[in-house]
Amino acid sequence: MDNDAAFDKFKSCAVEVLQVPADKITPDARFSDDLEADSLEVVELVMALEEAFEITVDESELEGVETIGQAFELVTSKL
Repeated sequence: MDNDAAFDKFKSCAVEVLQVPADKITPDARFSDDLEADSLEVVELVMALEEAFEITVDESELEGVETIGQAFELVTSKL
């Protein structure tokens, strides 16, 4: 899967779970500030991404992940 296809898949999960418009899902978007996502929504997103990409993300790996770009890098590092 190339990066664009992976990001499209990532974006569709984020739109569905976070209930935000697709154009808000950019690499620089911050979960709390830009997307108004609380920690529970971020956990739900991680679970959806794990299922969609067939990966496992350890809770400790989420520390310091504040933007869509950081989360996407974490996901793609598992592929």
